[in-house]
This record gives sequence, structure tokens and C-alpha cells, in this order.
Amino acid sequence: MTTAVRLRNMLTLAEVCEELSISRSTFYDWRAKRRAPRCIKLPNGDLRIRRTDLDNWLDDREDVA
Repeated sequence: MTTAVRLRNMLTLAEVCEELSISRSTFYDWRAKRRAPRCIKLPNGDLRIRRTDLDNWLDDREDVA
């Protein structure tokens, strides 16, 4: 898998927060409580979230009626 393809499959923290309609501080709160999707911490300190990790995390929270 090339680097370009890998980067397309990774979301920035801003993209995740926008998709979930939450603030950055809410995401960091969830992360501190280990309730956030898995993150990758880059050498510069930025976080990335794999699209598959976010989708799996959302599926795990689906409420079955």
C-alpha cells in the first residue's frame, strides 16, 4: 500500500470531530477516558484516525431497537 493511499484512509482530528459533530475538547475527554476510537500519534504530535477504526467504533455503539 502506498503512502498516498494510506493517508487517504486516515482522518485528521478535525475531520473526525466534524463528522461526529463534537468539539476537539470532547474528543480529548473521550480519549482520556478510553472511549474514543483508536488513534495514531504522529511524530509531530498530531493524531490520525483510520477510517476503518472510526467505522468499527461507530458500529460498536449502534443501538439496536
